[in-house]
Amino acid sequence: MPPRARPARQHLSEQQPTEQQPTRTPRSKPSLAEQAPPPAELPEVARRLAKRYLPTPPTPRRAAEPLDGLISTILSQQNTAPITRRQFGGLKAAYPSWEMALADGPDGIETVLKAAGGGLSRIKANYIWNVLDQLETTRGELSLKDTRQMNDAEVRTLLESLPGVGMKTASCVLLFDLARPAMPVDTHILRITRRLEWLPAQWNAVKVERWYDEVLPATWAERYTFHVSAIRHGRETCKAQRPKCGECVLQELCPSAGVFLK
Repeated sequence: MPPRARPARQHLSEQQPTEQQPTRTPRSKPSLAEQAPPPAELPEVARRLAKRYLPTPPTPRRAAEPLDGLISTILSQQNTAPITRRQFGGLKAAYPSWEMALADGPDGIETVLKAAGGGLSRIKANYIWNVLDQLETTRGELSLKDTRQMNDAEVRTLLESLPGVGMKTASCVLLFDLARPAMPVDTHILRITRRLEWLPAQWNAVKVERWYDEVLPATWAERYTFHVSAIRHGRETCKAQRPKCGECVLQELCPSAGVFLK
């Protein structure tokens, strides 16, 4: 009798389990507020900054045309407020409609910006023209008025889909032009947050903004007040070089004050 053929070895994946294995539920990633719980002194810091820099409660202002606000915000990047206003005024004088700016092209926009002063004119001209071109191509009109009827997430998605528009720029349009409870984080707010030692030092501005979005009250007035008063504090008191800790309303709440006061 010929020898019986040896059965083929069964691959592990083909074997039937002898016992039902429990299904593991993947762990959800902790939120930023769970990774860095909001400090107990946050409400007091917000109160003191508001009292010092913005004692009158703000009134919501909604831009007649949010596209104007977006372009002004693009101009404000690495620019002083007076230069931003001058450049925006120059654009509106040269182009009574944004359709005219689109038709003139990046070179024409750059010429207008250079005449008003300020840096990065070519880069900003390209950003502005590309935004206008994409709006015309995808939406058929150069307007963002319909964002008033969108929810915050929809507005952010639309804005961040535009060339050169990131999280901070979108947040500025939401906060200042649509009166929505966003919380842009600029270099002053980032510096103050780090000196207060609220968050891991390696967190960048995008991550810090997302953290603030989780821990601050979700009302326009409170976020606007905190944003504006913190920026003024950074410009006037908590400066990058030689901060005025002796005059700071947060002195006893700030662990960095002792370092600078030595």
